[in-house]
Amino acid sequence: MTWRHTFKTSLTGLTTNRSRSSLTILGIVIGITAIMLVVSLGAGAQNLILGEVQGLGTNTIAIIPGQVSTNPSSNASALFSDSLKPKDVTALENKANVPGLESLMPVVIGADVASYGPNTYQVTIFGGTNLIADIFNLVPSEGLFFDQSDVDSYLSVVVIGGDVAKYLFDNQDPLNQNIKIKGRNFRIVAVLPKSGGGSLFNFDSMVIMPYTTAMTYVTGQKYYNRIVTQAVSDAAVPVTASYIKLTLEESHNITDPTKDDFTIETQQTLANTLGTITSALTWFLVAVASIALFVGGVGIMNIMLVSVTERTREIGLRKALGAKDRDILTQFLLEAVLLTVIGGVIGIVLGAGLAFLTAFALSHFLALNWQFVFPWSGVILGLSVSTVIGLVFGGYPASQASKKSPIEALRFE
Repeated sequence: MTWRHTFKTSLTGLTTNRSRSSLTILGIVIGITAIMLVVSLGAGAQNLILGEVQGLGTNTIAIIPGQVSTNPSSNASALFSDSLKPKDVTALENKANVPGLESLMPVVIGADVASYGPNTYQVTIFGGTNLIADIFNLVPSEGLFFDQSDVDSYLSVVVIGGDVAKYLFDNQDPLNQNIKIKGRNFRIVAVLPKSGGGSLFNFDSMVIMPYTTAMTYVTGQKYYNRIVTQAVSDAAVPVTASYIKLTLEESHNITDPTKDDFTIETQQTLANTLGTITSALTWFLVAVASIALFVGGVGIMNIMLVSVTERTREIGLRKALGAKDRDILTQFLLEAVLLTVIGGVIGIVLGAGLAFLTAFALSHFLALNWQFVFPWSGVILGLSVSTVIGLVFGGYPASQASKKSPIEALRFE
């Protein structure tokens, strides 16, 4: 029997019971659709996050208190570490210690309630310098950022986000008005537009002020939550990072590098870490979605066994006319593979369409820079898994069909 004849016979067997065939492949369609959707959205999320990280500047180097490890409790305690002190900033600003360092910004982070008249709003306090505008590409819709002289003078000036302006001032112009934080007046020198700082950081609910002012009048702390630096060039980042590490170890009297109470993080290492996390999460979700494929495969095996029983006389007649066991095995195995492959193709088209609509909704309604990514890996995985499922779960029913005796099959009622 030729392959062409076998294919036509298998296709006829499937189209004879279209409703049953359609319901049989439903599990495969759902599984492949879920895989396509997860892979596409995972790639889109990864591109969004990595784009935001790279947007911070590839020459940016962050110094984080404590050691970042795989232990979540260790990382949580690092948030409250006081290992970064003013003496460290002084040491880093010395060009002899870190010759490749171009700029430096101590960062103080906190939270408090801001008020204007009867209106109050919970805000995130970000203490830094005007370097934050360059790093995060912040362009005020009104006013100008404070400068280094304001930082040195401990001035009570702030830049507020879009939500802060909305909830505290309603329709009033907030520029040059005073808001109160911890009972102290802070003059607004600039206002950021709504969603004016990317998706990694919520600048909308943020109040940005000189770090010296934040430490003195708001947080009361004598240490920094971060120190953000910039190297003179991208190429200088690795050497600059090593100089920073040596300088801080000397400042902290650390002789054993394994006992560092700080972590140096470049944008490349951060991008690699985030990329690994998003990839691992994506493939974990793919593994969960694959359960539907297994269920679909069991359904195909069940239906194929029923089909073999119903077509016993057909099998006997074909064998009596000269069909070999191999021909019967090939026919029923091909039917199972056709069911799963058709389900896989439908799932690929449906999953890609849903992924496109989801990406469109995220980019237009949530104002995210989310791009649709066609998941070629999902296509390859979907078609491969569909074929394998057809072969594995269709193998037993096909084997049972090929073993039937032609005499007993013709006598079957």
